[in-house]
Amino acid sequence: MTAVVYEQREVRRARYAVAAVFAVHGAVTGSFATRVPWIQDHASVSAGQLGLALAFPALGASLAMPLAGRVSHRFGARAALRGLLALWTLSLVLPALSPNLPTLCLALFVYGASAGMSDVAMNALGVEVENRLGRSIMSGLHGMWSAGALIGSAAGTLAAHLGADARLHHVLAAGVLTLLGQVACSWVLDLQPAEDEEPPPRFALPPKSALLIGAIGFCAVFAEGASLDWSAVYLRQQLDTSAGLAAACTTGFTLTMAVARIVGDRVVDRFGSVRTVRSGGVLAVAGGLLVVLAGHPAVAMTGFALMGLGIAVVVPLCFAAAGRSGPNPSQAIAGVATITYTSGLVAPSAIGGLAEATSLVVSFGLVTVLACGLAAFAGVLRAGDRDRPKVSPPAAAVPGPRS
Repeated sequence: MTAVVYEQREVRRARYAVAAVFAVHGAVTGSFATRVPWIQDHASVSAGQLGLALAFPALGASLAMPLAGRVSHRFGARAALRGLLALWTLSLVLPALSPNLPTLCLALFVYGASAGMSDVAMNALGVEVENRLGRSIMSGLHGMWSAGALIGSAAGTLAAHLGADARLHHVLAAGVLTLLGQVACSWVLDLQPAEDEEPPPRFALPPKSALLIGAIGFCAVFAEGASLDWSAVYLRQQLDTSAGLAAACTTGFTLTMAVARIVGDRVVDRFGSVRTVRSGGVLAVAGGLLVVLAGHPAVAMTGFALMGLGIAVVVPLCFAAAGRSGPNPSQAIAGVATITYTSGLVAPSAIGGLAEATSLVVSFGLVTVLACGLAAFAGVLRAGDRDRPKVSPPAAAVPGPRS
């Protein structure tokens, strides 16, 4: 009985540790995003060249994410996460040190590769903790990522306002975040592969189940990327609002997603993954229609908020479903992550290209159509008992550490 109680404490401690890892991961992204203008000036690149360079993080992540499972198998989950997270936090310094376009592209490729591999490793551990607890936690973990991104962006905004050199800012931020990340990694589950377990391939196509789950994530991330990058432009160009009000719309969308993710686990435990995503899809479609039909800024802002609310928990649930979809959770999670990263890469340019050919109204009409896919195909997230309302398992049902 004492061993069971100890195991429960270890799993609960691991939950908070993984949540801290998610926050650290998000803080790196927030720290980088706020200093992009400084990096552009330092590297002396045009807007078009910057757009090219900003495609390299997604490219690096897509190519490197399949390797995360191999690294975890070789070194164990805790050591792998510790090393990959350190690569990610330290890679923050690289873009600000880049003096020209080629070095910036290379720096952002490394930045994205380390982001993607650590992303897969931390999501795989999050799914394992969720399974051992017997209740949903993935939405809250991604909410912690959003909270970390907000903290990182707030610190970056302050640094930019003070005119701080981004090289110094990012060196300090990388040092602090690396330290916090290493401390957090000390308390995550130390999963080790079985002696007879075959290592995953270095590169492999995602399993069919991951492709179907990834399609749901693609729709959600497309709507997220479109709203983040184009909501302010939409209000400015279509509804002739002030720059401040347009920016407030984007901030409101981000906050809506963060809050919805933090509280989303309770909704998932009450209604299950499928019903939650279907309901979210309905909200996202309603929000998209409000945006498309808006004749007043308040209506459009309400629409963007509804979209954020509707898509907030979709990606966390996709990762959770991928982790339960087959014998190799890391490979399935890497497959879903690759698809969602691709969606985040495609969405901003697709919205811009369609808007150039037609209008932003038509572009967000496409977003609304894709949001319909959330409601229509949510059933692919069904994974047996995990889709029914849950209660915490009895103490004896909590498994011990794998070795």
